[in-house]
Amino acid sequence: MFESAELGHSVAKREYTKQVPALRSALLDAQMHVLERADFPVLLLSGGVDGGGKGDVVNLLNEWMDPRHIQAHAMGKPSDEELARPPMWRFWRHLPPKGKTGIFFGSWYTAPIVDRVYARIGGAELTRTLAEIMRFERMLVDEGALVVKIWLHLSKKAQRKRFEKLESSPATAWRVTKQDWSNQRHYDRFREVSERALRETSTAEAPWIVVEATDERYRNLTVGRTLLDAMSRRLERKRPVVVRAAPPPPAPIDSRNVIEELDLSLTLAQARYDKKLPKLQGRLNALVRDKSFRDHAIVVVFEGNDAAGKGGAIRRVTRSLDARHYEVCPVAAPTEEERAQPYLWRFWRRIPRLGRVAIFDRSWYGRVLVERVEGFASEPDWMRAYREIVDFEHALVRSGIVVVKFWLAISKEEQIARFRAREKTPFKRFKITEEDWRNRSKWDAYERAVCDMVDRTSTDLSPWNLVEANDKKWARVKILETLCDAVAAAI
Repeated sequence: MFESAELGHSVAKREYTKQVPALRSALLDAQMHVLERADFPVLLLSGGVDGGGKGDVVNLLNEWMDPRHIQAHAMGKPSDEELARPPMWRFWRHLPPKGKTGIFFGSWYTAPIVDRVYARIGGAELTRTLAEIMRFERMLVDEGALVVKIWLHLSKKAQRKRFEKLESSPATAWRVTKQDWSNQRHYDRFREVSERALRETSTAEAPWIVVEATDERYRNLTVGRTLLDAMSRRLERKRPVVVRAAPPPPAPIDSRNVIEELDLSLTLAQARYDKKLPKLQGRLNALVRDKSFRDHAIVVVFEGNDAAGKGGAIRRVTRSLDARHYEVCPVAAPTEEERAQPYLWRFWRRIPRLGRVAIFDRSWYGRVLVERVEGFASEPDWMRAYREIVDFEHALVRSGIVVVKFWLAISKEEQIARFRAREKTPFKRFKITEEDWRNRSKWDAYERAVCDMVDRTSTDLSPWNLVEANDKKWARVKILETLCDAVAAAI
């Protein structure tokens, strides 16, 4: 893959001066069209060997294009805030919105390549990480992003000469560090691992473009043309047509209805409830104050039928916790800012740091529930969401986060009784809306969607916990018991 990038390409200064104005003008025009359409973002990965000019390329594009619409990110060593969360969190939070251009020099490829070169991870771990990266990039493309990946290559000899040249001038000597020279001594190993990474992750949707970086003028023109060609091809496509989803399938994906199998008649006597509840709350409080919990976090997901008792259950959980260490995240319809990003972006932003708790009142499962049933998402979108959600939750678990998911189920009869009780209670009337009544007409469609959701996203790492919630006392105790057991098992 790198052989063709060591052919000694060069561009004369006069020719470079002649070509740059037209290229700059075309890049700026393309950028403005992307901004005007605002239906896809541009992600440029400026990767490559040390000394190849990754930062120079970023500076150049900021000069040639309108920097107000470029978000450049130098992803160096993770900060303490970033280390306290899953590795991909730092990249998710910097994704550009539709219409904008995001440039990453130092990207999600840097850490796995460096870690493999220095034997901090094995070959199997590199394979797993690269597979995760490919799924991440596939998700970006499926969400509409234009992903341009450029690798700036220097031969071993050319890299050494570049370092020596930079060090020879006080104005540029700071750009060469001890780590750069250390990496240079491992050049052959870096080349081997990098070539493997590029070969395995160069896909039709997000191919790698290897650019010879020995001659800076050739490098600059090639990078500019590559970005221009990619944007131009994308702009030639017709705007995506937004269509309402097809009606949900007439039956669950398999023949099993896990909701109908629940025994909704289960109850808990008041005396038993009054005895168990404070004990469980005390146990949960002790677990999150345990020293071992500092290396973990908790993400609790509450989903369920309207009026199933999610709010009451959440309050019983939060009464066990220090208010400084948890956040309740109510999820409503996405904002304009959130619609300009990939679907999971708004949830990645709320992931807690180690030692903290995040409680989601409704969650990322909206795509395979309400968006599926109401036709807000196309069938391809909600079908691929199952895979993306599983990847998301597994990334959380692997970083030390305990993911506990609850579906609170009630019967149709219990739901209508609670609706009517809410209408009669002044301080509960805000809880009942026309939307709640309308959703009852789609009870069967939602039940099918729930069965499919459980079937496709209940995994060993993040299983679903189905809660019989006709009796609120039973449900609250079961939720606290399940949550305590999950945290205890993790720490």
